[in-house]
Amino acid sequence: MGAKTALLAFTDGDLCPALLGATRCDQAEAEELVREVHPGYDVTPIGDGTLLHNTDPPDDITYATVLAGAELLCDGRLVLDRPSHLPEHLRTAGAGRRIIMHGMHSVADWLCFAVWEDGTLVRSLSLSPDSGIIENIGEPFVFERPYWAGEHPVEPEHGWPDEEPYPLPFHPLELGEDALRGLFGFIIEGHPRPDDVDAEATHVHGFRVTDPS
Repeated sequence: MGAKTALLAFTDGDLCPALLGATRCDQAEAEELVREVHPGYDVTPIGDGTLLHNTDPPDDITYATVLAGAELLCDGRLVLDRPSHLPEHLRTAGAGRRIIMHGMHSVADWLCFAVWEDGTLVRSLSLSPDSGIIENIGEPFVFERPYWAGEHPVEPEHGWPDEEPYPLPFHPLELGEDALRGLFGFIIEGHPRPDDVDAEATHVHGFRVTDPS
């Protein structure tokens, strides 16, 4: 498992239909969105890409698109170990709408995802094998329930019978892919379904975003 994500979306409802109907937005629209989430920062266009290949950009890089009824950003600064600490200006940007966060890092087996409805946090989960459950707020989503029910245990690696049991009841990255599909409509690793969003065909604009201070 080598998947990494750093995604934040603002949407009028379910994000998946907006991504399924995605068309290329104007660069100026995407830049305006980036300036809204990074007020006071220097923003410089760097070229375009696809969602699939830019879910976790390098430091100081943001990829963004504006869709019909939704906006999506890829930026490591916008996902948090404790999603409930989402900055006030981002909650304000999502006022009256749904905010969706998804962060995943294969090196640490870390996962977070969260959903706000009209500024109210309804679900947040953040965990890793080293840190344990960092945050667990709200009722689990349907795609989570089999994991909490013990249906996806992490089996010991072949040839290591004395290995310590995995410290979580499931692998965060395995749940992370199901969360990515459930919240954003696509996956990075695994077998795509016919009705998945084609993230490789979803265009995003790239920007270098730096603090001038």
